[in-house]
Amino acid sequence: MIAQKCFDFLVIGGGSGGLASARAAAALGAKVGLVERGRLGGTCVNVGCVPKKIMFNTALHAEMIHDHKDYGFDVDAKKFSWPVIKQRRDAYVKRLNGIYADNLEKSHVEHIDGNATFTNDRCVTVAGKTLSAKHILIATGGYPVVPNIPGAEHGITSDGFFELDDIPTKSVVVGAGYIAVELAGILQSLGSDVSLVIRFDKVLRKFDSLISTSVTNELEKIGVKICRQTQVISVANQADGRLTLDTTKSMLKDINSIIWAVGRLPLSQIGLEKVNVETDSKGHIKVDEYQNTSAENIYALGDVCGKALLTPVAIAAGRKLALRVFGNEADAKMDYNLIPTVIFSHPPVGTIGLSEEEALKHYGKESVKVFSSTFVPLYHAVTERKVKTSMKLVCAGSQEKVYIFLVSW
Repeated sequence: MIAQKCFDFLVIGGGSGGLASARAAAALGAKVGLVERGRLGGTCVNVGCVPKKIMFNTALHAEMIHDHKDYGFDVDAKKFSWPVIKQRRDAYVKRLNGIYADNLEKSHVEHIDGNATFTNDRCVTVAGKTLSAKHILIATGGYPVVPNIPGAEHGITSDGFFELDDIPTKSVVVGAGYIAVELAGILQSLGSDVSLVIRFDKVLRKFDSLISTSVTNELEKIGVKICRQTQVISVANQADGRLTLDTTKSMLKDINSIIWAVGRLPLSQIGLEKVNVETDSKGHIKVDEYQNTSAENIYALGDVCGKALLTPVAIAAGRKLALRVFGNEADAKMDYNLIPTVIFSHPPVGTIGLSEEEALKHYGKESVKVFSSTFVPLYHAVTERKVKTSMKLVCAGSQEKVYIFLVSW
């Protein structure tokens, strides 16, 4: 197949990692094309970090209103308007989309709109056009999973959360990971009656036990009903348009919105088998420490690889890749050790490094010291509403390397 346009570097995916790598390569003199079928910015900008943080800030205002009287202010919350913040939030995201497009143009990166598919001769077809490049980066991201159960289509995913025109009177969030925890906290704080369906006893089980226990307790303190050791069997429409959720424990009725937050999968269905790019059983692209796939000069990074699904990580990996390929920095690569993570739960969480459980397993009990503290922070010293701060330092190994976990306002 004869290519209609040739590039030095072709990036498939216009999310944070793809955009960063494309612009960095162009700055180093490469002729760069970037393929994106949707809005520029990827998950983070459109249906992730950015709009989620705006909604977190909205919920934070709702919580602080209750504290105003304790600080001497005579303020009442008369009404909350979801449509107002939705309009402002969506307008901001749209502006970011435009900024990304302008930045590509300023960087002399060609933006190609459409779906990319590999061909057998290592070209890429987009909207009927055939493209080729010496170096190709796959940064297509991922998508939220919808469970394979009867009536699952009546629910929405985290993407759908940002399409809600108004706050649901009664919500059910299914999942125990950080997306489920964040959305449950936002909805409850803004006035929805929220139930959180989890398979085990605590949320955030992949994190340190301090985080898991503290966040689970605080969710219940703000009114979230946690349905423990529960799995969803089916969803059905009621005559009045509301929903009923059948679970292994009970029936949840009169629900206005069900949100599936049960994981994400990679967007890797782009003909990878035609160019011998290997994936794991879930479709994540296998890469080495330099983002190389199993095919020469084809790279992958970000959510499509299934490792450290964080925007700053993808940006850093994309820029490092551009330096290695086009900037004569042969050893440039992303360091995936000690990546800090924030969860916008209520209260928020910050963490970096091994959990206590991981440290004990890796170093042994005799080589691990743990220091922890729980206290009421100064902000809540004068408020009726009390939210505690919890801290933990895990010191491991002969040098007592410090790993930090913080649950705090």
